[in-house]
Amino acid sequence: MRSKTIIGKIDIWLLIIYLALSLIGLFSIYAAAFNEAHPHIYDMSQNYGKQLLFIGISLVVGFVILLVDAKFFNVFAYVIYGLSIVSLLLVLVVGSKISGSTSWIQLGPISFQPSEFGKFGTALALAHYLSQLDLDISKLRTKVTAYGIVFLPMLLVLAQGDAGSASVFLVFLFVIYREGMGGTILLIGLAAATLFIVALCISKWYVIIGLVGIFAVFLALINRTKHNVIRATMLLIISCAFVFSVDFAFNHVLKPHQRTRINIVIGKEKDTKGVGYNLNQSMMAIGSGGFSGKGYMNGTMTKYNYVPEQHTDFIFCTVGEEFGFVGSSLLILLYLALVLRLIHLAERQRSAFSRVYGYGIACIFFYHFTINIGMTIGLVPVIGIPLPFLSYGGTSLLMFSTMVFVFLKQDANRMNIL
Repeated sequence: MRSKTIIGKIDIWLLIIYLALSLIGLFSIYAAAFNEAHPHIYDMSQNYGKQLLFIGISLVVGFVILLVDAKFFNVFAYVIYGLSIVSLLLVLVVGSKISGSTSWIQLGPISFQPSEFGKFGTALALAHYLSQLDLDISKLRTKVTAYGIVFLPMLLVLAQGDAGSASVFLVFLFVIYREGMGGTILLIGLAAATLFIVALCISKWYVIIGLVGIFAVFLALINRTKHNVIRATMLLIISCAFVFSVDFAFNHVLKPHQRTRINIVIGKEKDTKGVGYNLNQSMMAIGSGGFSGKGYMNGTMTKYNYVPEQHTDFIFCTVGEEFGFVGSSLLILLYLALVLRLIHLAERQRSAFSRVYGYGIACIFFYHFTINIGMTIGLVPVIGIPLPFLSYGGTSLLMFSTMVFVFLKQDANRMNIL
């Protein structure tokens, strides 16, 4: 009786979008990894059979979450966050190296990626902290604690050599900004990233001239008090110093394959056989799909494995080749519907915890799908993050599903919050 009541209260549109994406992912993996000797989609010796199992497990876990008291995830948010931190520390000691990063824990035939668990734990912990009734957003201690919750797991993931997964944690800065904290760090981050890319693309002296020009215009527009002039001058000096440090950071901090990927995206290098091979094959596969695609299971580049890792990070190629511009656009619209639905539901929450958590997972999904699709079409460097619900992988599918079902539970319980 209780389960029927719960199911009747959950948001049907969010559930439909989740199920649609999961099914599209299953059939895309089937097309990308199809083996004529094992044609059955439920064959557990093949990746598509395993993905079907992962979907089943995720649905069972989701149903259990719907039966759990909605307060559970708020009360135990720090416990879950703590467990995620322990798992991130553990992987540094006993982790297995896969695809260049030590970010997996191997338990017999099962591989587990703690960074995916870390995103979920961070979303819960941040939501719990920012939803405290006596919290003063303006205090320095509040800001340091909130940023600490975000940056601790991010640094641990970065220590594993997985810069792609580490970058996902930056989306929580938007959540912090949404809850009323100043956008200073957010603006500094965006400005630094912009300056970094611009300094790589053109001569640093042109960048300096541009900064001096902006400085002059800024001084002409503001009230030129001593305090404002000093602050603007210090900002100019720091910006110029940052520009001159770009070459050092690029050549000595980033790894060779990361430098090559960035150079390929900004057009400074062409590498169709080395690091850029995946990207080149990906763009060819998507481009060959044309307007309406070649049809399901008829993609030649998909069928003959011309794109490495096509069933994981490059699964979007399968959609692009087999369903063309039309299918790709519809998939992107479905992801946008997912994010917009999450934001809409977050805004109607009576609980601050539910609202912050909803925004947190909305930002995670938005970042994942924009960066993943962007890297398959050459708009951003290849950083190796999965396409939610489509890319093959038990850990990512289970954690993405858990995020959705926890929020479905919170939303279903919203009317019980006074």
